Amino acid sequence: MKSIIAAGLLLGCASGAIAGPYANVEANSGFVGSDYSGTVTDVHVGYEGALGSSAGYYVQAGPAIVSPDGGDVETELSGKTGLSVAATENVDIYGEISFITGDDNSYGTKVGVKYTF
Repeated sequence: MKSIIAAGLLLGCASGAIAGPYANVEANSGFVGSDYSGTVTDVHVGYEGALGSSAGYYVQAGPAIVSPDGGDVETELSGKTGLSVAATENVDIYGEISFITGDDNSYGTKVGVKYTF
């Protein structure tokens, strides 16, 4: 079940244009059909910055409060790092790697293309 909840971590996409530290609190809930499986609330501290004039990065980590449906609440460690590159004036390519600790550590990846009209 933790892998289903951890997959919710992949639904968020961090981005930013200004370099510096930040705080990010994010709640991700998981469902299988209409069956609620739980929520993971990340309380992260991070840093974002530029890589030249057309790329940016971020890294963030902190406690993750895991609240499975009908189960005991646990606190784990989670984090993510990502990169975004402007391929053209209207197209950005991005990627992210995330993790959460637990009985079995879980990892996730995300890649995508964003087109701006």
